[in-house]
Amino acid sequence: MPNFRLFRSTPFRLALTFAFLFVLAFIVSGGIVYRLMSLDLADRLDESIRETYSVVAATYGANDLDDLIATVDSHSKISTKKEQLYSLTGSNGKHLAGNFIATALPEGFSIVSTQTPEVTSDARYRAYSGSIGGNNLTIAFSLSETEELETIVLMSFGWGTLIVTGLAVIGGALLASRVQRRLDGIAATMVDVSHGRLSARIPLTGNGDDIDVVSSQVNAALDRLSALVDGMKQVSANIAHDLKTPLNRLQMILGTAIAKAELGQTVTDELAEARAEGLEINETFDALLRIAQIEAGARKARFSDLDLNSVVDAIVEVYADVAEDDGKSLSA
Repeated sequence: MPNFRLFRSTPFRLALTFAFLFVLAFIVSGGIVYRLMSLDLADRLDESIRETYSVVAATYGANDLDDLIATVDSHSKISTKKEQLYSLTGSNGKHLAGNFIATALPEGFSIVSTQTPEVTSDARYRAYSGSIGGNNLTIAFSLSETEELETIVLMSFGWGTLIVTGLAVIGGALLASRVQRRLDGIAATMVDVSHGRLSARIPLTGNGDDIDVVSSQVNAALDRLSALVDGMKQVSANIAHDLKTPLNRLQMILGTAIAKAELGQTVTDELAEARAEGLEINETFDALLRIAQIEAGARKARFSDLDLNSVVDAIVEVYADVAEDDGKSLSA
C-alpha cells in the first residue's frame, strides 16, 4: 500500500517527469555525439583513402605502367587480411594488378561489396576510383573497423541509457519518498489538529527549504490558533465566574420569595430584586454578544465617526476636580 501511494504521489510523478526529461536529453545528446563521431570517422577514412591513392598514383610515369603495377601489387601483398583492396585495370577492362577486380565503379567515392573468395560476402568497403593514363585505379578500405567501433559506441550508449534510466528512476523514487514522508508528516499533524490535539506541530528538518518554510508558517498559525483557543477557554471561565455571583444572588432572592409566599407574606420586594438581577445578567450577555459581533465584524456597519476631542474634554471636566482635591492637576 505505501508503494502504491508513492506511485500516485505528486513528488514521484515529478521525479518521473524529471527522469524522463533527463533520459531524453541524454539520448538526444548521445545521438548527436554518435552522429558527429560517425561523420568524423567517415571523413578520416576518406582522407586516408585519398592519401593512399595519391601515393600510389604518384608512381605512374608517362606511358610507363611498370612502377604503378609494382606499387599496386606490393600494397596488395601487404594487406594480407584484406583490410585494403587495390585494383588496376586497363582501358580495355583487363585486370593489371591488385587483390580484387573493380568493375563498373564510378569515379570518386562509393561503397562496394567484394566478390573476393578470401573476404566474406558481407564485407563492405569504402572505395575511391580514378583514371590514371587511361587506366582505372581503385583503392578500397574496409569499413569493418569503423562499423565495429560504431557498434561498440552504440552498444555502450545503449547500456549507458539503461543505466542512466535505472539510476534516474531509482534516484527519483528515493527523493520522492523522502519528500512524501515529509508531506505525510504534515498530513498527520493536520489530522491531529482536526481531532483536537492542538499541541501537535509539523517536524522540521532544519535545512531551510521551501517545505520547511511552509511548515514553519503552519506551525506559527497553529501556535496562534492554540493561543486563541486558550484565550477562549479563559474567557469562558471568566464569564462563568462573572455570572455565578448574580445567579447565586438570584437563587437566594427566589428562595426567600418562596419562603415568604408559603407564610402568606408579600414578595413584591424580592420580585423586584430578582428582576434587577435578571436584567444585570441579560446586560452581561448582551455585552458578550456585542464583543463577539465586533470581533467578527458583524457590527462594523453600525459604526460612526467620533470626535475624540469632545470625549477627552468630557473626561477632563469630570475628573479635573477630583485631581485638584488630591493636590494634582489634570489637563488635555
